[in-house]
Amino acid sequence: MRVAVLALAVSLSGLLAACGTSSAAGGGSSSGGSGAVLKLQDPGNAGPLAYAKREGILEKRLKAVGASVEWGGSYASFTATIDAVHSGSVNVLAGAISPAVGYLANSPDIKIFSVTDPITDPAAPQTDGLVVRPDSPIKSVADLAGKQVAVNKGGKGEYLLLLALEKAGIPVDQVKRVYLNPDQGAAAFATGKVDAWWAIVKAYPEAVAKGARVIVHGRDLDDKDLTILAARNELLDRHPEAVQVYLQVLQELTEEARKTPEKFENVFLDQGPTAVSGARLAQNIATAKYANIPRHVTKDDGANIQQVAELFRKYGVVSAAVDPAGVLFDLKAAAGSPSPAAAG
Repeated sequence: MRVAVLALAVSLSGLLAACGTSSAAGGGSSSGGSGAVLKLQDPGNAGPLAYAKREGILEKRLKAVGASVEWGGSYASFTATIDAVHSGSVNVLAGAISPAVGYLANSPDIKIFSVTDPITDPAAPQTDGLVVRPDSPIKSVADLAGKQVAVNKGGKGEYLLLLALEKAGIPVDQVKRVYLNPDQGAAAFATGKVDAWWAIVKAYPEAVAKGARVIVHGRDLDDKDLTILAARNELLDRHPEAVQVYLQVLQELTEEARKTPEKFENVFLDQGPTAVSGARLAQNIATAKYANIPRHVTKDDGANIQQVAELFRKYGVVSAAVDPAGVLFDLKAAAGSPSPAAAG
């Protein structure tokens, strides 16, 4: 996930379950007249949504359209968040195209309504990279043949590694992909159990700070893995105005964070395991200044989804195809009002 984000992300992303008579789905009863409930995962201690939670911004803005918000727990991955969505604990999700591809190919109950374009400004800090230990003989992607590389399965790391191998002309089956989550990847990399690691999000700056040498960044590749926001079909169909408010708040606060990123760090706590300081804080602030703003998805974004999905399908990461037309939702048209924020 480009951090965004992230937010993506990041985190940044939306899955809203609605309505009918199912309160677990996150919507109000159409006969009872109650509005949608946005069930969001906990935003942590930094970023636009953390700030929105502390200040009660979403609560105030959603009230104007008869909707409300519930803040839930934390989840370590897209898969874990999807499990929470199935259980009814979460109905808003943040992620990237890559980890969503498998779900989108087999579960037609959500659609993407927003994407965030990747950061391309060369002055912006890097947010991912293929790293090796300082004394490693690996000098280029070509040297990965016969080696083991840690990646997050079906996620950003695996997607970028596949892209890098194709660009270098290295047969994918000559490199062993070792599937590990970020914490496991960090441990395996530090102890020499893998030869290289595609570090992403928080893991990347931490690896570099500990002396890891970077072979290639995602920004060096034709990366189409955008940060996405998606929502359950029921919510998009019955309460697009609530989803539009959510997106507008995120757009506005992302723009504000570009100008004054300091106030979006250590939002709740300035000490403890979730607080950052020193070089890590400086990195976060510098990255936020270049963050792109989430925008409404368009038909043209279907090509990005198709590229990610087909690359994964080509190498057996997923088995089913994704029809871009079937997973995009025109929120701007459905909500009936334009967003006040620029696309970034």
